[in-house]
Amino acid sequence: MVRNVFVSAVVVTVAASWLVAVSVAEDKEKPKYTIKEVMKLHKDKLHEKFLEGKASKEDKEKLIAAYEAMGKNKAPVGDEKEWTAKSEALVKALKADDKDGFKKAVACKTCHDAHKKK
Repeated sequence: MVRNVFVSAVVVTVAASWLVAVSVAEDKEKPKYTIKEVMKLHKDKLHEKFLEGKASKEDKEKLIAAYEAMGKNKAPVGDEKEWTAKSEALVKALKADDKDGFKKAVACKTCHDAHKKK
């Protein structure tokens, strides 16, 4: 009897751990923004507000969240490590309030040439 209870407890614990792991993995797979949504921020010129020194704290936080999410999305084409590195460079520059670094990192053509589907 005790053995059956113990085995049942182990099975329940393993199943619960597996469910938690799957749930965490699913959260990692679903970035807050899609690539298309991040590009919409570019069309809305939010990144230019940062470069001009006119971005609010909320604007900057939105850009950081967007570029973090972009790095978590799969690159449409090209090298995944390069995609992640480019996204991280944008986030790093924003967090450091480094406008020169951001301007260099946000060069659209560089990213589009390497990662945009043609």
